[in-house]
Amino acid sequence: MSETPPNTLQYRADGPEDAPVLVLGPSLGTTWHMWDRQVPELSRHWRVLRFDVPGHGGAPAHPGHSVGELAARVLATLDDAGVQRFGYAGCSLGGAIGAELALRNPHRVASLALIATSPRFGTADEWRQRGVIVRTNGLDPIARTSPERWFTPGFAAAQPAITDWAVQMVRTTDPGCYIAACEALAAFDIRAELGSIGVPTLVLVGSEDQVTGQGEARTLVAGIPDARLAVVPGASHLAPVEQPAAVTDLLVRHFSSAWQAAPDLGATGQHAITAPPVKPVLAPSPAAPATASTAVAQPEATAARPDAYATGIKVRREVLGDAHVDRALAAADEFSGDFQDLVTRFAWGEVWSRPGLDRRTRSCVTLTALVAGGHQEELAFHVRAALRNGLTPAEIKEVLLQAAVYCGVPAANTAFRVAQAVVREETTPQE
Repeated sequence: MSETPPNTLQYRADGPEDAPVLVLGPSLGTTWHMWDRQVPELSRHWRVLRFDVPGHGGAPAHPGHSVGELAARVLATLDDAGVQRFGYAGCSLGGAIGAELALRNPHRVASLALIATSPRFGTADEWRQRGVIVRTNGLDPIARTSPERWFTPGFAAAQPAITDWAVQMVRTTDPGCYIAACEALAAFDIRAELGSIGVPTLVLVGSEDQVTGQGEARTLVAGIPDARLAVVPGASHLAPVEQPAAVTDLLVRHFSSAWQAAPDLGATGQHAITAPPVKPVLAPSPAAPATASTAVAQPEATAARPDAYATGIKVRREVLGDAHVDRALAAADEFSGDFQDLVTRFAWGEVWSRPGLDRRTRSCVTLTALVAGGHQEELAFHVRAALRNGLTPAEIKEVLLQAAVYCGVPAANTAFRVAQAVVREETTPQE
């Protein structure tokens, strides 16, 4: 077990201390216990290090807001443990972290297994709506429906103890960390980078997985140069839990036969992390004043300004959702295209992107302005955006009550009707 500073992760290690290290990453909503049935066999061959993502399994609630940030915490954890080179197997979110590690730190990953993983998990809109549902209703609706996403119906019916364990595991997760993980998956998309994963990779998928199925698995295999596919019969999303023996056998075979050796590492695959040498900095000598012949006017350094359209389209999608933005852009023609460009560049690329106010505050201001102007259609879009930006329905109600005083009761009456419909649609859990 470990103590956990904010930049690292809670973990435990099993197996011989001098063996090569194999890291196991969990799925969203699960803990390192999802790997319990694999550890006895894997730890005969490797030093097995399992971690919890923030807020899961009692881990400190320091949210990770991107898959890259979570991968960086994995590396910091391994650095603290003195581990340089390692194999990695991850399920779903854990698989995304593994792919990120292989892309950004290929010199450290010896071999990779991606279980129930996709280069892009559904759509960003789906993940952000899940965050809205959790923020509004807590994790109970997600917990109650987890078994049907994770297991085949026959397994869930035959294994009530495991089903109850799965529900409780989600219920005891920190909601803020769960929402942050949803946001991380919303932004995760490595489809264009798969060809840069250069480590031997096993792509493993349950034959009955309806979350990240065989189509996503085949996309990974087609894109990663050194990848092979394994389909586990009778398994859904949490294949390591549902078919532990089959998954364990596949992992042992893969990591035993496909482990790239690092040229400078010993046989154990781990060593102490040393700091890079400090480079000397040469300062100008004070004894040599500038003269007319030596003084050269240096141009002032200016930071390159990011393209307003690129920034704007990114923020616009994050706030309003891909579906809304796609519809708006698809409807643009020669007459209205310039207006869409103006909105993207100036409203989203210049104003919404300014650092002076956070997005929650900007949503409050925007809702009030739309009530005052009577812009009902735009109000519906921005109530949805406010939920995604972190406002709860109770907070939106307070904004509209405030607007009723200063913008007029008739305007607020219409606003309540519009907002009520959007809130119901966005926050009602899907059964």
